[in-house]
Amino acid sequence: MKIHEYQAKAILSRYGVSVPAGIACFSVEEAVLAAEKLGGDKWAVKAQIYAGGRGKAGGVKLAKSIAEVRQFAETILFAPLVTPQTGPQGQVVRRLYVEQGVVVSHEYYVALVVDRASQCVSLIASDAGGVDIEQVADSTPEKIHKIQIDPLEGLILQDAAQVVRQINLPESCQGEAASMLRALYQAFDENDASLLEINPLIVTPDNHLIALDAKMNFDDNALFRHPEIAALRDPDEDDPLEVEAARHGLSYIPLDGDIACLVNGAGLAMATMDIIKIYGGNPANFLDVGGGATVEKVIEAFKLMLENSGLRAILINIFGGIMRCDVIAEGVVSAAREVKLTVPLIVRLEGTNVELGKKILADSGLTIISASNMADAARKAVDAAAQHRSGTATATGGL
Repeated sequence: MKIHEYQAKAILSRYGVSVPAGIACFSVEEAVLAAEKLGGDKWAVKAQIYAGGRGKAGGVKLAKSIAEVRQFAETILFAPLVTPQTGPQGQVVRRLYVEQGVVVSHEYYVALVVDRASQCVSLIASDAGGVDIEQVADSTPEKIHKIQIDPLEGLILQDAAQVVRQINLPESCQGEAASMLRALYQAFDENDASLLEINPLIVTPDNHLIALDAKMNFDDNALFRHPEIAALRDPDEDDPLEVEAARHGLSYIPLDGDIACLVNGAGLAMATMDIIKIYGGNPANFLDVGGGATVEKVIEAFKLMLENSGLRAILINIFGGIMRCDVIAEGVVSAAREVKLTVPLIVRLEGTNVELGKKILADSGLTIISASNMADAARKAVDAAAQHRSGTATATGGL
């Protein structure tokens, strides 16, 4: 789960992390009133969307007058903001954050992430803040410093101090910086975060540290412990299809391909998408119906896949263990009839009740392309999609 910048800063401020004074706004007039209330002679007007890259996309503006606050708010609010993380369609900005302007002497980068390779939380820091950290890692990897944090000890003072020295923070604020890093880890740990990123962490001319931006993501599986964080979710930022999928207990992520995938198990779903790519196709989605799918869930899965107007084929790849092949088959038959399927359907079934599942499909009278294994299924799906694109798809017998 993601939250907005202003929400992340509110959490961090409770742990003693310094952030600029700011006010969330939902209209142009609110933005103007926020600037007047904050006072000063300059303000940052920031688009609040979950995607990164807002600044380069024009979603963060520095206003030097109340008139400019109004102008920038009118430009940004309710307009789509296109960043590398939104895709070409962009994301409509429905919230602004008006923040007091601050003077910056130097920008740093700090993040806490779940490091699956080391099976612990890692602290990443660099003195090259304010830019794409991926570019820094590629071009000047020596600027990236990383330590693994012992989950039993947490971020100890010695390790925090070591990182502070490595990124060349001014000596006069190194003590403050080490304390801030430990506060960031505490906020990360106590709230079951999966990502905490400060970019940039700035040093002011009087050598104080301020988190000028903040991003926090949280472990969905731990939200039951944090209802106050779950309540921060912005439904306008979530993909409506993903929301609908979650409502039916499905794991669904839309992609930009034209071959839909319906699979049981996340690992098998990833492998299915990979093999489609190997045979020259492009998967249209990740869709895991799980081990306890019902006929109703399969029907809903079909509806989700068919929301893609560019769909050219559907590949069903089921390895029945907990999930029974006959249940999937019944769901496929019901779904295909209910939605009046018009694209080729490729099915590969293996595992529990596979013969019964194949019989249900064969007796359905539906046009289904049978596949004997994953490679065969992927090859047939790619071929069927190509034929459908060219308008030369032909009927193929049932299983």
